[in-house]
Amino acid sequence: MAESSKQELVQLMKRFGAYLTVKISKFLPISLQNLNSRSVGAIAGLAIAIVFTWRLLRSPNQPRRRQPKRQAGTPSSSGVNTRSNANPQLPGISSSLENSRAQNVVDEFFQSVKPTLGQIVRQKLSEGRKVTCRLVGVILEESSPEEIQKQATVRSSVLEVLLEITKFCDLYLMETVLDDESEKKVLLALEDAGVFTSGGLVKDKVLFCSTEIGRSSFVRQLEPDWHIDSNPEIISQLARFIKYQLHISPAKPERTAPNVFSAPSLEQFFGCV
Repeated sequence: MAESSKQELVQLMKRFGAYLTVKISKFLPISLQNLNSRSVGAIAGLAIAIVFTWRLLRSPNQPRRRQPKRQAGTPSSSGVNTRSNANPQLPGISSSLENSRAQNVVDEFFQSVKPTLGQIVRQKLSEGRKVTCRLVGVILEESSPEEIQKQATVRSSVLEVLLEITKFCDLYLMETVLDDESEKKVLLALEDAGVFTSGGLVKDKVLFCSTEIGRSSFVRQLEPDWHIDSNPEIISQLARFIKYQLHISPAKPERTAPNVFSAPSLEQFFGCV
């Protein structure tokens, strides 16, 4: 490769380093997102260096030479044409074209490796195989046990993610209820939503208790890789016992521990909205 081409490649790699760092981090599991920008940049450089080099080598660095045409013109007009064709390409235009070409390469690269929802779920959960999840405020529209006494409604936007989790993980759903009728309403809502037929979840893995302490005890006994909850007190109590936790909260809370993550909803955590 010519020296000028090498310098162009180095400049392009530096120019898009920050851009690639952000792009790459979206595809990494939680356990790898703590890498610093230099480490992520190294991964990005290794992944696309071949692509950049191939594209730069394949694309011509200089404009093609035009075949001279024999024209029966006067010597003076021929001289004017020669001088006009000999004008070099403007540096600004060349730089703009190179930037555009590099941007297209980056976009094509990431489009070609765009993961499926199932892959995103596995990556986000850091390959965890057991998950416990609260129903109220996460899976259900209702936000309290009192509301469940009246009705239970599964959030339609969370269904796709929930079903993907059941395909890969051993999922347990749990909730604090005030009476037996609330249990029946919750089970019926899950059944109507197709959770028991389309996914790998069974009714025996939907657990109910009468207190918040009881739900915390369920989680500790099951020893999941991930627990998902909307109660900050439960999240805080379990932080030292559970490997990872996801706190679902409309307002972004302060991070209480390095193993506790937060999101406005379950589907937003997995990038579905």
